[in-house]
Amino acid sequence: MRNIAIFAHVDAGKTTLSEQLLSHAGAIRTRGAVDHGTAHTDRLPVEKRRGISVQSSCAHFSWQGEKINLIDTPGHADFAAEVERSLWAPDGAILVISAVEGVQPQTEALFRALQQACIPTLLFINKIDREGADANAALASFRSILHPAAAFLDDGEGMMALIAEGDDQAAEDYLNGVIYEKEVLYARIRAAMKEMALFPALCGSALRDEGVPALLQAILDLLPPPFGKSEDPLCAIVYAASQDPLLGRGAHIRVFSGVLQNRDALNIGNSQKKITQIRLWSPDGRGQDTGKLEAGDIGVVYGLQETKIGAVIGDESLLPRPMQLGLLREPLLSAKITPENPEKEKEMQKALFELAGEDPLLSVAYSEETKETTLRAMGKMQLEILEETLRTRFSLPCRFDPPQLIYRETVLAPCEGFVAYTMPKPCWAVIKVLIEPLPRGSGVEFQSIVAPRDILPRYQHQVEKAIPLALRQGMMGWQVTDVRITLIDGNHHEIHTHPLDFIVATPMAVMDGLRRGGTRLLEPLLEAHFTIPEDCAGRVMSDIIRMRGQMESSQRSGDMMRIRALLPAATSLSYSDTLLQLTGGRGGMHTRLIGYQDAPEDTVAVMPRRGVNPLDTAKYILAARSALEGEIFD
Repeated sequence: MRNIAIFAHVDAGKTTLSEQLLSHAGAIRTRGAVDHGTAHTDRLPVEKRRGISVQSSCAHFSWQGEKINLIDTPGHADFAAEVERSLWAPDGAILVISAVEGVQPQTEALFRALQQACIPTLLFINKIDREGADANAALASFRSILHPAAAFLDDGEGMMALIAEGDDQAAEDYLNGVIYEKEVLYARIRAAMKEMALFPALCGSALRDEGVPALLQAILDLLPPPFGKSEDPLCAIVYAASQDPLLGRGAHIRVFSGVLQNRDALNIGNSQKKITQIRLWSPDGRGQDTGKLEAGDIGVVYGLQETKIGAVIGDESLLPRPMQLGLLREPLLSAKITPENPEKEKEMQKALFELAGEDPLLSVAYSEETKETTLRAMGKMQLEILEETLRTRFSLPCRFDPPQLIYRETVLAPCEGFVAYTMPKPCWAVIKVLIEPLPRGSGVEFQSIVAPRDILPRYQHQVEKAIPLALRQGMMGWQVTDVRITLIDGNHHEIHTHPLDFIVATPMAVMDGLRRGGTRLLEPLLEAHFTIPEDCAGRVMSDIIRMRGQMESSQRSGDMMRIRALLPAATSLSYSDTLLQLTGGRGGMHTRLIGYQDAPEDTVAVMPRRGVNPLDTAKYILAARSALEGEIFD
């Protein structure tokens, strides 16, 4: 078995390559086309209309007796979270690079993510039939920008030279003119790929079906099979979700070890779920009922309603690598959304929460204060897709207000916050905290200097547990960061303290401190990578300064320049459109959030508060108690 995923910068030909792989394997009768909306891995109506991949999709097929699960991922940066979750499922990857453009901004981000996840990767240099294509130059751009250890797979001497760099015996053999036979050479290549120390490359044209059989063979020869066993304890992860009109919500699951079967009862989180059906994805998107998933399998499991993406089923210690969100990109925008028919507000919220269940970074919030629904998104393209999805999938025409950046805030000066939560009975939690500012990028620290006789350790742990909740919205409504919170005083009551009183009290004490100390606004800071024609470099550098940016480095690569800079998101969010016009479509930029810095003093940005403000203690206590009784706390 092989579990592989295909990654690429948008328009590098990734989905077309997926079609060719399915066609060669005999999994589809006729190849689909992205431009015609007939690609088998673009299954959503919005994908067919727009000709872009929005969700990752999986197709199962066989080649030379080997079972292959192929995951096709989106290429647009706005759907980086979908790509990121796709990294949880495969054991090997294909990184597609255009022979015309070479390494592009999103190529670099994807490669770094593959490196961090330690997923062995083949390179496929595509579009060699296009005017201006140069496979050697494209590979050279990979070696100079991303990793020097790359060579064409059919270049035996080049592969031998790269292996020799990390193997003393191979180095001696190579200096003596020895080039290993294919079987030995491939064994050494596989070992180096496992360590992310070598990246074999192939080239071809997916559109003209050139180089595809060789790529299929390389998948079997070089990419690893799953490592787990069905006899081992169960370990699986939910890496995506989708909605079926008949079967309901389907959890896309990768099984690392053990077995899942129909009618299995699973303990997930604090509840028990029962599997009603298990399906393998077929290229037509309908899937086939298989009844079970064994170690290494990828499939769709029904019956696990409301199970969150990222949920681990079974023994989490058996996961092969950390599964994290936000490695590729975090949401930068927040937008208010309203239905065209005001009476459809509740229906719209239900639809948004369903979509948020399919994308955990799509945070939906409703403000009791302003009666407004807002959500967080990666970029403007994602908002356009959401608007179209609500209209076509849910028959809910909606409007987005112009999006605003997601800011953060921090405390201005050291301050103390206090609360005595002693009414209405039964309750007792007295807390005093010291809140201190920390350097940018420090995050949140917590410590306690209170004696256990004053506040029992289990209650002090509740205070620590409630800190993220308390800092979710500060005085201006943004998440609070770069602070140290010290529990400096307080007490519990042997009779009146309820087990959850300190969770209720902590946000009141923290907000009291923030009110006393005041907060400052922090703006998102981006690391930007530009790839531009050399004759445009002067203008771009001037624009970076104009946008309050800071040049970090520049490098010439042929007739192109690569520039790295730090930019405030507030001034640079729409610069990619300007860059396309400036460079006649030849230039590109890729950005990633790297932190937050002090915003200019005249910046005004307020986020409507979700739920009740802890400073309104009477209303807040009532809301918090009701939430805890319902086992939710929002």
